[in-house]
Amino acid sequence: MLEFYTPPFIIEPLFDIEKNLENDNWNPIGTMIKCIVLHYRKGVAMAKNIKTIQSLERAYNILKCFEKKEELGVTEISNIVGLHKSTTYNLISTLEHLDLLEKTKEDSKYKLGMELFRLGTMVNSNLRSVAIPYLEKLSELFSETVNLVARNGLKVIYLEKMDSTHSMRISTREGQQLPLHCTGVGKAIISTLGEEEINSITKNLQFSKFTQYTVASKEELIEQIDKARKRGYSEDIQELEPGLTCVAAPIRDHTGKSKFAISVSGPNTRMTKEVRRKIGITLVKYTEEISRKLGY
Repeated sequence: MLEFYTPPFIIEPLFDIEKNLENDNWNPIGTMIKCIVLHYRKGVAMAKNIKTIQSLERAYNILKCFEKKEELGVTEISNIVGLHKSTTYNLISTLEHLDLLEKTKEDSKYKLGMELFRLGTMVNSNLRSVAIPYLEKLSELFSETVNLVARNGLKVIYLEKMDSTHSMRISTREGQQLPLHCTGVGKAIISTLGEEEINSITKNLQFSKFTQYTVASKEELIEQIDKARKRGYSEDIQELEPGLTCVAAPIRDHTGKSKFAISVSGPNTRMTKEVRRKIGITLVKYTEEISRKLGY
């Protein structure tokens, strides 16, 4: 099917033919020409409504390459983004000049630059300044991994992490994204939303299974959300990773809804039912205090 960027020497003659065509639905060639012209016009209309700068999109796609691998070479990046090697190199050089990428001395590969880290720390800076003292308290109280996360569409992204003092630790990392439906923090956030927004989320969720305990349907998720609303906190017991348990509570904004949550995670052997209850009660207390300080 021809897109809206079809060269003029192809599309312009079709405009002339289309003007002279009669409304004859039995003419297959005429119908095809009408479809092509209609599709072209729709594409132009869409392009007018969404104006993007190609080089910026390409640069963004290059930065996204580093989500799954810490260091990459020019050829690797070129293959991932589907651009010519010279074009990729020019974009990388610009990103390096802006300190958004750094070149490694050992093997001349690239990694994300410190300027990205600096800019990233400024995101939700007020939330961080209020929440971090509470993360530290939780870490001291329970000696388990503590996380601060934000919702990002159908996923959560980890903003802050304080590691457990135990040798057996949780493998989450700052900047990592995980699904809403099978994480304690994701379910905590969903529990604060209205029915219409929850329906929109569940409609688009794939309910991917990571373990035999992963929530696999809308009905299961709603059941867990109802429990979270009654208790004030949610749980993820081996849903994302075997042997891993998480307890989480939402941080609410002035509307009562949540875009952020805090969790305490640890292995099942230490996260007994009584420990989870104590963590849950403490989380609810702390997240309510944070919410009030942020305007709830």
